[in-house]
Amino acid sequence: MMRRLLAYAGNTIIGSISYTVRRRATKMDEFARIRHWTAGRHSSEWLDQRGVIVGIGDDAAVIEPRLELAGLSGPLQWLMAVDTMVETVHFNSMTMEDGDIGYKALAANISDIAAMGGVPLHALVSVSVPAAYGPERMRRLYDGLYACAEQYGVAIIGGDTTSSPLHLVVAVTVTGAVEAGKALRRSGAKPGDAVFLTGPVGLSAAGLHVLSAPAGEAVRAEAGGLAALVQAHRRPAPSVRAGRLLQARGTCTSLNDVSDGLASEAAEIAAASHVRLALHEELLPRSGSMAAYAGLCGLSALDLMLYGGEDYVLLGTMAAEDAAAAKEAFHQEGLPFFLIGEVEAGEPGVELITRKQNGKSLSRARLEARGYNHFQG
Repeated sequence: MMRRLLAYAGNTIIGSISYTVRRRATKMDEFARIRHWTAGRHSSEWLDQRGVIVGIGDDAAVIEPRLELAGLSGPLQWLMAVDTMVETVHFNSMTMEDGDIGYKALAANISDIAAMGGVPLHALVSVSVPAAYGPERMRRLYDGLYACAEQYGVAIIGGDTTSSPLHLVVAVTVTGAVEAGKALRRSGAKPGDAVFLTGPVGLSAAGLHVLSAPAGEAVRAEAGGLAALVQAHRRPAPSVRAGRLLQARGTCTSLNDVSDGLASEAAEIAAASHVRLALHEELLPRSGSMAAYAGLCGLSALDLMLYGGEDYVLLGTMAAEDAAAAKEAFHQEGLPFFLIGEVEAGEPGVELITRKQNGKSLSRARLEARGYNHFQG
């Protein structure tokens, strides 16, 4: 039987909650629940700064974005993204606490806005709630949701609430904006460009393994950095600042966020741009805590990096002549930046270049475009 490495408080009702409170909570109708989850979360001043005229509580939200406050100017274009998290598909009671579910559901969408070089602005949240998730558990979910919203300047302006027969479903739609004609896409990579990552990969996949695999006591005792791995999986950090820096430089030719795995995201850029991406294994940023945990558990650190996903760092290409300056600019901002390969002409695809033990010869292997896919058996 798999053992939990972290206690999951959401599985039981805290004993101090009285029967009367529980009975009253279970009788909440839809609107009472929505008020219980959302009331007082955003101040009126905070909403006003984000141009919210009518928020939660009416048939539709009304917004008049004050985009200059988000660092945007001139003609703009809207960005919109939606993402859904389903219990037993994306999370379960061993891998996520209630607050983490809300946080990650929003963070995944914010990451999509970041991958376009944009600024996230507003969110609509829809939840389908089974009986097992009473009002207090859902309030904890909304605690995480609003924590993420406040961290990234997003106003939650509405959504929908329904019952679910069995599993929890959380769907979030985020709007953002970017300067007109300046959105960063997957389709602009050119031969000769440099390939980069804005952070290490494989941490989230290792964190998922920590939470769900039957690792032995010795492994848990010896492995350092487990908390960082778990945090990377439960509460990932969308790369909004990195996306804005890349957009402002004007030399980034393609961009993608690492949600389904590095190999899969690289393949998407290669296909959209009709080029080949050559990645150097020795240049891939490898987290020490991830590599140490992988070694103790008999996992392949390289597989975690290539196929793990949900790291939400940015993978992209840029003009080679600006690569060194971009790296220095990122470091001056306290942000990581790694040059990991180059773009080549040829049949679209991704190749991994590995230096052999003699240190002189290189081998090339085509990477499968695999990562997480909902519809593969």
